[in-house]
Amino acid sequence: MTSIELQEKSRIYRRKILEYIYKAKAGHTGGSLSCIDILNVLYNDTMNVNPENFKSGDRDRYIQSKGHCVEALFVVLADKGFFPETDLETLCKYKSHYIGHPTRKVNGVEQNTGALGHGLPICVGTALAAKMDEKSYRVFTLLGDGELPEGSNWEAFLSASHYKLDNLCAILDYNKLQITGKNADVLNTEPIADKLKSFGWAVREVDGNDPQKLKETLDQLPFEEGKPSFVIAHTIKGKGVSYMENQLKWHHGVPTAEQYELAISELS
Repeated sequence: MTSIELQEKSRIYRRKILEYIYKAKAGHTGGSLSCIDILNVLYNDTMNVNPENFKSGDRDRYIQSKGHCVEALFVVLADKGFFPETDLETLCKYKSHYIGHPTRKVNGVEQNTGALGHGLPICVGTALAAKMDEKSYRVFTLLGDGELPEGSNWEAFLSASHYKLDNLCAILDYNKLQITGKNADVLNTEPIADKLKSFGWAVREVDGNDPQKLKETLDQLPFEEGKPSFVIAHTIKGKGVSYMENQLKWHHGVPTAEQYELAISELS
């Protein structure tokens, strides 16, 4: 996709995220809006995965560790044809598979996730399996900055470096807010780049809400031979909707009818 096409796709995705959260009366709005540009570029440019090759052992793998922002993932998977978009009308409804976290009952979802700190360890094992089986597929994960303090992540950071998993790319949706406050106030993890470099990772920083810059960064994978890649994607929570941006209350807020119409008009 061209830069303009990617930007337009992000705008459409943001409208759909809001539409389905509004209809469901549930969802993690701010984080889904902050990370959608990342998912856009991964699925529409970077990764070799689609409904046709999803059962192939050679496909790229994506595991969303930041599982509570599943609305962003569902919208992208529907757009790519993994399931009919009309399925999302059942989001968070009784007996629906489209619930508040990724589940393998939904076509296109690799692993059940949502418990903080689980996604990266799974990815390390998956990337290590590719090396052992001499497979060329790559493994991607999206981490939330609020889950970064989990100890399982740091064990995984060490393991990925130890096994030289340059087929692994972890992307941090760094919007700097979590459910109870600013990351720096809840539990400061800075300096993230220096810590990851000291753990043996190759690190890049990028504007995570700029699809073209994301594309240019991910086109460089692996950043260094023999090292796992880490992308610090600086994003804005609630990106694209003026009254939601950088506002803690929109971590999982649902807009009123008036707020919804205003948000859609801003994204038109």
